[in-house]
Amino acid sequence: MSEPLDVVTFGEAMQMFVAAEPGPLEDVASFHKRTAGAETNVAIGLARLGLRVGWVSRLGTESMGRYLLKAMQAEGIDCSHVVCDPTQRTAFQFKGRVTDGSDPPVEYHRKGSAASQITPADIDVPWLTAARHLHATGVFAALAPNTLATAHEVMRLMRAAGRSISFDPNLRPTLWPSTQAMREAINALAARADWVLPGLEEGRLLTGADTPEGIAAFYRAQGAQVVVVKLGPDGAYFSSEAASGHVPGFAVAEVVDTVGAGDGFAVGVISALLAGRTLPEAVRRGAWIGARAVQVLGDTEGLPTQAQLQESGL
Repeated sequence: MSEPLDVVTFGEAMQMFVAAEPGPLEDVASFHKRTAGAETNVAIGLARLGLRVGWVSRLGTESMGRYLLKAMQAEGIDCSHVVCDPTQRTAFQFKGRVTDGSDPPVEYHRKGSAASQITPADIDVPWLTAARHLHATGVFAALAPNTLATAHEVMRLMRAAGRSISFDPNLRPTLWPSTQAMREAINALAARADWVLPGLEEGRLLTGADTPEGIAAFYRAQGAQVVVVKLGPDGAYFSSEAASGHVPGFAVAEVVDTVGAGDGFAVGVISALLAGRTLPEAVRRGAWIGARAVQVLGDTEGLPTQAQLQESGL
């Protein structure tokens, strides 16, 4: 029998076409093929650091679905609970290139995708609850009412089993019917988590608090044991019962692409906390990986290997 997994995540993977040159997407003549998806970015990052990771999703059986499944398997991720459905289609996206360090334009093609068909019936409870940790995000929950229900049930099952849960709001406003619906749904999910990882602007929108301290206090009052508020190049603020404080960011020579930085940050925090490191150490590792992530074109090229992490001393 194989060893239980360290981390499980549910989510949508997309084939990403990254523009080969700057400019409006309609004017770009060639693209580079990559993988994308908040949950799979984290799964890849954790697997590269030697953790045993399982990913639950649905894909089509066309070339995009085959490409994504092959890519995840190549990273050593357990894809035994990924359903490949010939009647469904795999989501994809186009991502532009920028030269000024701003967020690149992204055009999604995901409505009605295979992953949006996931329901609570897709949960293999013994397999899931044997894992040490669940990582959840607000993206999967936003895909459809059934994925929101699945997210709640997965988190409920892991909480009942005594497992730890991390949650990144990872807001996608266009996927929700309204800002208020998004706020209520995301905060209800955050209330089921042990470790909550909002960005500063996300936290302001979700909580009404203006400062990192206020955002952290909101989620700590909901029951979170740990809250880490990401501050971009300024690092992060962390809060727990044991301690609170600020970890500075790492200097970056050139920002190539900001997409995926938050996922890289989550990889650092989760991997460190599961390894028994202190919260400040975990946040510092998160800031380091997040800084690596913004210096590359795709979402995962900056995610370090175990050897690179050891070399960094983090």
